[in-house]
Amino acid sequence: MRYAEVLLDLPYEASYSYIIPESLSDGAVFGVRCIVPFGRRRMTGFIIDAFDEKPAGDYELRQIERLIDKEPVFDRSLLDLAGWMSRMYFSPRGLNLSMMIPSGRRESEMSPFYETTSFRPIEHLSPSQEHALEVLRTEKAGLFYLFGVTGSGKSEVYLRRAEDTIAAGRQVLYMVPEITLSEQLSEEVYSRFSGRVAILHSSLTPSQRLKAWHSIMSGETDIVIGARSSVFAPFCNLGLIIIDEEHETSYKSSSTPRYHARQVAEYRARKEGAVLIMGSATPSLEAWKMMADKRIRRIDMPERVGSGHYPRIDVVNSLGEKRTITHELEDAIRRTLSQKKGVLLFLNRRGYTYNYVCHSCGHVIECPNCSVSLTYHKKEGRLVCHTCGFSEPLVKVCPECRSRDLSPHGFGTENIEEEAKALFPFARIARLDTDIAESGKGRTQEILQGFRDGRIDILLGTQMIAKGLNFPLVSLIGILNADSSLSIPDFRASERTFDLLHQVAGRAGRYRDDGYVIIQTAQPFSPAIAAAAANDLDLFYSKEMDERRLTGFPPFSRLLNLTLRSRTEEKAKAAAAALGKAAFDLEEKGGYEDIEIFSPSPCLVERKAQYYRYHLLIRSVDASLLLRFSHELVSSFRVPSSVYMEIDMDPVSLM
Repeated sequence: MRYAEVLLDLPYEASYSYIIPESLSDGAVFGVRCIVPFGRRRMTGFIIDAFDEKPAGDYELRQIERLIDKEPVFDRSLLDLAGWMSRMYFSPRGLNLSMMIPSGRRESEMSPFYETTSFRPIEHLSPSQEHALEVLRTEKAGLFYLFGVTGSGKSEVYLRRAEDTIAAGRQVLYMVPEITLSEQLSEEVYSRFSGRVAILHSSLTPSQRLKAWHSIMSGETDIVIGARSSVFAPFCNLGLIIIDEEHETSYKSSSTPRYHARQVAEYRARKEGAVLIMGSATPSLEAWKMMADKRIRRIDMPERVGSGHYPRIDVVNSLGEKRTITHELEDAIRRTLSQKKGVLLFLNRRGYTYNYVCHSCGHVIECPNCSVSLTYHKKEGRLVCHTCGFSEPLVKVCPECRSRDLSPHGFGTENIEEEAKALFPFARIARLDTDIAESGKGRTQEILQGFRDGRIDILLGTQMIAKGLNFPLVSLIGILNADSSLSIPDFRASERTFDLLHQVAGRAGRYRDDGYVIIQTAQPFSPAIAAAAANDLDLFYSKEMDERRLTGFPPFSRLLNLTLRSRTEEKAKAAAAALGKAAFDLEEKGGYEDIEIFSPSPCLVERKAQYYRYHLLIRSVDASLLLRFSHELVSSFRVPSSVYMEIDMDPVSLM
């Protein structure tokens, strides 16, 4: 009789022994998924060992019921990665494997790429591109950073280095921050790499992901393009990892395990002897410090390729304006449209307005599940919570004072669309935000292609249009309410604002010398906005690094955020207080002098999806010390019933 050691998708670290029935003995090997009984449930298990000797212990073993896979879906390196993540992100190995591996039971074909012959290599590289390639080709391992302005041709450098890697018989992972970008990139490189391309992102069905997974594991795929989760692809011979737009916070998972794809990529590159190339026009402050400390080799690409020039940028003070599109922006749009050129309008707020307000008592209609205001969506005539998804019909009577004097306040993309159509009735206008993207399959690509081809004159949208997209016809970009992210009470607010403004402005002038950007803001003298307008990255990074150094926040320290949530406010508050006491006690008795503990407090969004939330923040300049302290704290603290604890190492947001 044979036995198997199995990991299950459970919230604690443990493995379980099962009997392998005679009928399954040939297929029950390391790396295969199986169905096993667990209590009264049937669960998917991951076989991590098979052996002949019965495990020690006086308990009855149960049998594996059936196998899911005919061949392994994970190897030793992925199991090792799951173990590293359990230590780094406080998530059990079984949960990690369950998150990594597609849940599909059988393979199905991938969706076809939109175009298969749209991209050919650039024949003549710029001096900066030539220099970057020369540096990358002389180094066989290590970490590199392409610090290049938007439009400097980083993608061509990535792809040429990928060609070198594939020619040497090794595989490539090319990561981008958004699904939209992975689909666009796959169109461009499919023919260039002879169709040996796989795409991995969350919009694929589990069966499609499983087919791609097997082709990568078998070596049939040379290059994988994907968003955050593609960092777990089961390469058999990984030689190069590319992380484009490294600064994007979407590389950080917002659910357990709360991993950061950049950190996972660094670990995999070291373990598998691969080269890691990151790139951005606006590096994260963590990457900026790593470059300053010579932990990453920095390669500068300071000019745009071809006829592209960085756009002229003007800042318009919007204080006192009675409409969202200022007169300066209106005049610029009219000139641009008369010249048959494209206009991009950016506002990082979907919906029609920010909130719905009673003018009699000042009450703002809030979500019943979260401590945030509801957003008015005019087209649907509903109030929607962008945090938990709750929606309700438009409120006619104030719940506080019974007044009927309610109206929208602020503005969102729907409002801008309505105003633009009134100002420019003959222009072809399209909106692209999450609401539109979710309205139909292929809708996003349809709108983006229409704008590239000139069938759309004005495209307005949210962050979906700000990241890595190329629009040859764009001459004018209008950024509305540019200071909205500055008001968020988070130590990264200024960094995020600068990144976003610089990246959006970078969509203009990529293929022409007449790019023009208008930034509308009520805070024209903000350091982040002034630096973005002046295109002065050194000034911004210097000031922001000084600020972080003085306050002791990352990249000059490491943070761990422990969030306790419960449907009962008193329970969440009491659990946070108990955790705080346990942390202070451990610090005193355990010799953790270099650990700093912030007193428990409500989260910035105190109530979310019906849960009250309190958090405890722990800080140290020593990551290993912080992890050791936190593991000891978490393992010794008993979380009360009906209270849940979320553990976030290196949080990118404290909301």
